[in-house]
Amino acid sequence: MRLIFHAPNIHQGGGKALLLPLLEAAGKKGPVTVLIDTRLEVPEDLSLALTVIRVSPTILGRLAGEWTLRRVAQATDTVLCFGNLPPLFRTKGRGIVFLQNRYLVEGCDLAGFSLRIKLRLMSERLWLRLFNAHAETFIVQTKAMQQVATQALRRPVDVVALFSDPSGYQRRRTEKDRGQTAVYDFLYVATGEPHKNHVNLLDAWKLLASDGLYPSLRLTVSESDYPGLARILEQAKAEHKLNIDNVPARSPSDMQQLYDRSQALVYPSMVESFGLPLLEARQAGLSIIAAELDYVRDLVDPEETFDPRSPQSIARAIKRFLQIPETPLTVLTSDAFVSRLLGL
Repeated sequence: MRLIFHAPNIHQGGGKALLLPLLEAAGKKGPVTVLIDTRLEVPEDLSLALTVIRVSPTILGRLAGEWTLRRVAQATDTVLCFGNLPPLFRTKGRGIVFLQNRYLVEGCDLAGFSLRIKLRLMSERLWLRLFNAHAETFIVQTKAMQQVATQALRRPVDVVALFSDPSGYQRRRTEKDRGQTAVYDFLYVATGEPHKNHVNLLDAWKLLASDGLYPSLRLTVSESDYPGLARILEQAKAEHKLNIDNVPARSPSDMQQLYDRSQALVYPSMVESFGLPLLEARQAGLSIIAAELDYVRDLVDPEETFDPRSPQSIARAIKRFLQIPETPLTVLTSDAFVSRLLGL
């Protein structure tokens, strides 16, 4: 029996981080054919164990990739569609879709995305709705995602949580260790899509600065991929003297170094199908300050939580974590309120 990975649109981020260890594991168990994006870098020793078919990241290239999948799949094969979408054409073998993009199954607002990305997401939503019968099974990674996907697809959806190193649930460093090695107070590992919620995070850091607090924060947004967000970030840093560094991590070793040099992960993302950095942070022994949302609670128990829609709530969670007390409002009696109005 052969395993076919159909991943023509995976080349970066969490999808890449999950796919490469899967390919390595699959290559040890039997024959593997993989259809992958031409932009995805596969280690040479890994590619030697696989039959690799490259797919161009264009409309014609994707259509050609779908036809190639139909042509090469056999009845005894298991086909794992790793890029959220079922096969465009009915294929032989057992088809499984690994659904990771919550935007495709939930009516999320696409405001803030470029026109190109909006068109892609809308076309993929249509693709998923029209051809989901071409897959035998859909897999998601959290119960929250299962609820959303089951309702949208109107079919059963399985939950299988995938992490390349399950031992990562065990903390590797103590709080004392983190304090001794930390370069950054906080780390946010995320690309620059609107749902990653960088704007509210920056507004929270502005509120902290207005109170004379300047915790260090490391971001990983690509300036070339998200120039608009990069400009907002630089303007906020200049105007409010924010202690923020933004340098994308280029490799797994870069990522590990980032976690090793940070005290806590802050995670304000509004929408996630999984949230891989939450597990990576736990693996590295970081504390977690995260949005009070279902996808977070499916994976970890954060040290602090906040309303991701509210910069004030984010700022207060940061203060609580840093053990900086806030003075509560003074509540006046009716008599004191009237006296204040009268200037007494």
